[in-house]
Amino acid sequence: MTMPRRAARPSLAARASAFRERVDPARIGRRSVRRRARGMAAAAVAAALEDARYLARQEDSAEDERGRAELVEWERIDRLLAAAASGTVYDPDSDVVVQAELAAEAEAAAAQEAELRETARIAARADELQVLRDLGTLEQTDPAEGDEAVRDELTRRADSYVQADVDAWLAYALAAHLGHYADPAARAAAAGLLPPPVLTHAALLAELTRLVPGTGIDQLTFAARIAASDPEAAGALAVFLSRARSGTS
Repeated sequence: MTMPRRAARPSLAARASAFRERVDPARIGRRSVRRRARGMAAAAVAAALEDARYLARQEDSAEDERGRAELVEWERIDRLLAAAASGTVYDPDSDVVVQAELAAEAEAAAAQEAELRETARIAARADELQVLRDLGTLEQTDPAEGDEAVRDELTRRADSYVQADVDAWLAYALAAHLGHYADPAARAAAAGLLPPPVLTHAALLAELTRLVPGTGIDQLTFAARIAASDPEAAGALAVFLSRARSGTS
């Protein structure tokens, strides 16, 4: 049964919003201190540290995450300059702690952007497959790399309803080595990406078509029902047929 198509935009927007950087008072506080401390010598930093300590005593530090972070950062920079040569001024561009943080943030931002692109790609591919389903031409389409995740997206859109037509399409493609499943590595990877009923359906289809060459997929619809109702039994049947074909016990 094909479920009604659902709009992708709200779902994609909801998940994209989860990637947006939350307001981090501590991070804001550290950056503020570094901007103010740039070019300061040890004496100026020590004076700023005393001011920060005074403010911390006047305020409820338990509720002031930014204030606590600023105090800790002034203390760190004070220690840094105390250990440096006389006359050294603070420069965040040469501060290894700051540079390590910036590198980590850049890496996280790149990973976030890549994940957002992948989320958008999955949503677009799900829309494409839904159109093909609506046109009744899904079975004429070869699967592409990443369609396992697209299957999950379509299932999510359908409130976790198992969509038999998509599962049957993937199982047949896996059994017949269609699309990206022509690559043995893709078939091996599918074992960790598709649920047991789809995998056992594919295994059963492969053995049945070997048993009776030329059998059309429309003649093997019972295999999907067997795999869905009892994946373990379907898998055992596929193994049995394979052994019978090869003459092993």
